[in-house]
Amino acid sequence: VQLVESGGGSVQSGGSLRLSCAASRYTSQYFCMAWFRQSPGKGREGVATIRADGRTTYADFVNGRFTISKDNAENALLLQMRNLNSEDTAKYYCAASPLFTSSLLSDAFTMWGQGTQVTVS
Repeated sequence: VQLVESGGGSVQSGGSLRLSCAASRYTSQYFCMAWFRQSPGKGREGVATIRADGRTTYADFVNGRFTISKDNAENALLLQMRNLNSEDTAKYYCAASPLFTSSLLSDAFTMWGQGTQVTVS
């Protein structure tokens, strides 16, 4: 199983980015998929999850700015990010879990991509 993120880059504060995660198997078969992020000196933190039934969960810091979704036809997990600020600067990771969970804790996820860097200035 492979997860490959793309779509990161540099953006000015207030800007938008759309992250994508290509999965090597049908995204509809994962019980839960998620986006995490990690900035230097900080632990990996959950950003958003989406369960197989479509239920989504967001971290408090998202505050309505991000939207997680799946494109099952393209086997892709997406994260639309709007109104970005400097605190959103981090490496963003795609993850998949064999559990039917909405957890934002990294322990629930067993499959990880290599990450894509997002820098907001």
